[in-house]
Amino acid sequence: MSPAPRRRSVLLATAAVTAAATAPAGAATPVRHRASGPLVIGHRGAAGWRPEHTAEAYTYAVRAGADWIEPDLVPTKDHVLVVRHENEIGGTTDVAGRPEFADRRTTRTVDGRALTGWFTEDFTLRELRTLRTVERLPLVRNRNTVFDGRGRVMAFQEVIDLARRLSGESGRRIAVFPETKHPTYFRSIGLPLEEELIRVIRRNRLTARECVVQSFEPSSLHRIAAARLGLPLWQALGTSGSPYGHAVTYKDMMSPAGLREIASYAQWIGPDKSSLVPPHTLLADAHAAGLKVGAYTFRAENQYLPAAHRRGTAPNDFGDAFTEYAFHYGQGVDAVVTDFPDIAVQAREGLRR
Repeated sequence: MSPAPRRRSVLLATAAVTAAATAPAGAATPVRHRASGPLVIGHRGAAGWRPEHTAEAYTYAVRAGADWIEPDLVPTKDHVLVVRHENEIGGTTDVAGRPEFADRRTTRTVDGRALTGWFTEDFTLRELRTLRTVERLPLVRNRNTVFDGRGRVMAFQEVIDLARRLSGESGRRIAVFPETKHPTYFRSIGLPLEEELIRVIRRNRLTARECVVQSFEPSSLHRIAAARLGLPLWQALGTSGSPYGHAVTYKDMMSPAGLREIASYAQWIGPDKSSLVPPHTLLADAHAAGLKVGAYTFRAENQYLPAAHRRGTAPNDFGDAFTEYAFHYGQGVDAVVTDFPDIAVQAREGLRR
């Protein structure tokens, strides 16, 4: 896109701010046709409007127009992949109030950090199914707590089945975007993620249009690549430090040489959105290396927005999220990972006006 049309697109998308409300959009009228422009990825579903990683969150995301839905993968004791933000589930389920599981509370060291709570690897799938989900950020998203106790922990297989049902409902091909969480840790305790993920992908005959696999750990993606599944891979990138268990730093990975190395095994990079703001040249450098770029994580609350886009002083009030989307869309990002896919879709629609 040349500079002049790009500036015009930014202005048009920004104009949507005055016409759009901050209430949930798109839920009543499902989006049935994908607009041109960057992909919209529902981060753990529509985590801004429903407790994350629930069937309700994923359904909301797709009906609002999301193209992909993202499940984070962790294993159970009986080595079934389930979807939770972390393997510690004290803050995302009602396990802390379940006396039958009081003795499961323990301390584990995950990726070098000591954590105390309840861990998926200490429960069978059958046991996890008895738990109910709760909002992970109740002080930020109090509105979502009304749904506490209504959902349950989902297996990855259930997310695949749901994505296919929603594809039929929407008339759009909805992809699943699984992330391998703490893969080095899980290999160390005899519950490797990659082998089971590969089995699930093969059993479901997932194609490149239906599944993209992501991880922060290159070694995990190399294991997936070695299986020759024909699926795109996405190297997620932190803002500092290194992927756990790896000597290379994220800074080195985002250099032109590092990006060429990533391009040898992956098709996407997923940097924090702050890494794409000038004077950073990551977006152009990645495209030059033949990589697509998907930025994370877009949210609507003031505390997650750049200072210039905040409205008022309350950290949990909504700010001017549309302007932030417009900026990144105008820069040429290939996808956005968002807690509010409805707002991202409305901002994308602004590019067409």
